[in-house]
Amino acid sequence: MNDLTVLRTSSLTGVIERELEHLILTGELKPGERLNEIQLSTRFGTSRGPLREATRSLQAKGLVESIRNRGVFVRSVSPTEALEIYDVRAAIFGLAGRLLADLVNDQMLAKLNAFLDQMDEIAANKNFDDYYPVNLAFHDYLVTSTGNKTLVKEYKGFVNKLHLARARGLVQAGGLSVSNREHREMVDALASGNRERAQEAFFRHVERSKIRFRSTLGAAEPRS
Repeated sequence: MNDLTVLRTSSLTGVIERELEHLILTGELKPGERLNEIQLSTRFGTSRGPLREATRSLQAKGLVESIRNRGVFVRSVSPTEALEIYDVRAAIFGLAGRLLADLVNDQMLAKLNAFLDQMDEIAANKNFDDYYPVNLAFHDYLVTSTGNKTLVKEYKGFVNKLHLARARGLVQAGGLSVSNREHREMVDALASGNRERAQEAFFRHVERSKIRFRSTLGAAEPRS
């Protein structure tokens, strides 16, 4: 295999990986669902080789699991594991707040407030489908802005796993506005430049998210 072929295969694998990740995180491919190689190969117009490479990468991210003699399945995260992940995520997100308190500037605050205004507008319409991706982008911006690559990698790994367990009713109706009020508390804490206050606000936000998640257990089967 020459260098150009390797490059093409690697590029194709990356594209398929991103597409599969999108299907999983949006819930089109549901927890426990088997990845049908024939259907997916046809859908992406590719051979099974790049598809298998992509699924191996997703397995490393914790989004799928390979079961011998059965195939590859979208990973299921139990409520117990999800609650444990919330605890660790709270600690990491709290650290992100502490680090950002030393890095925050006017440009960052303007960006964050733009996110908040957008989410307030969406929350007023009680539109979960529009709110959720903006909410994810807001958190991603906060974590990425720390500049700590190890923190970013670990945090995103936990968030991806929670996608597999989170109930759709987690942040909806009035809960959207409640969630965004917590976001404003976080941004206000950052603006103060107080490390402890920022760390506490970020930690508390995930703790409250955990409480909202727990309230869905028993009321509905956890899903993406």
